[in-house]
Amino acid sequence: MKKLLFILLAILLVGCQAKVVEDVDNSLNNIIEKGKMIVGFTEYPPMGFKENGEVTGFDIDIAKAVGEKLGVEIEFVYIDWDAKVLELEAGNIDMIWNGLTITEDRKKEILFSKPYFNNRIVVLTLKDSPINSISDLSDKNVGVELQSSGQSALEASEVFGSINEMVKYTTITEAVLDLKAGGIDAIVADEIFARYAVSKEADAYKIPEDVFNSENYGIGFRLEDVALRDKIDEIIDGLAEDGTALEISLKWFGEDLLLR
Repeated sequence: MKKLLFILLAILLVGCQAKVVEDVDNSLNNIIEKGKMIVGFTEYPPMGFKENGEVTGFDIDIAKAVGEKLGVEIEFVYIDWDAKVLELEAGNIDMIWNGLTITEDRKKEILFSKPYFNNRIVVLTLKDSPINSISDLSDKNVGVELQSSGQSALEASEVFGSINEMVKYTTITEAVLDLKAGGIDAIVADEIFARYAVSKEADAYKIPEDVFNSENYGIGFRLEDVALRDKIDEIIDGLAEDGTALEISLKWFGEDLLLR
């Protein structure tokens, strides 16, 4: 009987030890061991985009600075924004880092970093457009990036039921091209992108004053990758303290916009 109890106890202990091993968070160690961190991004200037074949943007520069501090290579992988969570869960990328809005719904499937950027949702339209407020979107064709915070804000707004059509695009750049071509009347998007578009072609676009809502950007990780998330947050805190983040923010926006 004692021998049987001993065997059962041994099995129980082995099971508990296995559970402990399973619960160990190796997300940071795995990155350090392979010497590379894979960042998922899409076409979303000025946060992350391709220009003349090169990946660039505010988020891209901050990620590179984080990689230097961590001592690992950064690989940037272009992803379909609509499939960002699938790419993350499949292990094709280590994080989503490209103007990713923190929302309660997304928190159910994504582990977020500390907020690092404040933003608002606005309307972008052509300079000569009669659209001067959100209410003017009634009976209009309005473009959004698929699965973006702009889409969510428009769908949740009072004006949504009165627009003619919400047109979804894989990237915000495609929406802008269609706006210029007359395919849609306006775009609902992040203010930071809209301001960037206006800065590039001030005579082509305008942004009405009223806004949908404010939001914060965060870096998205797998729910279990707490160690990696915490280390990235710690490094970005350091970049804010040593002036590196300020230098990058001034390069892209002319002012310090990093939240810390």
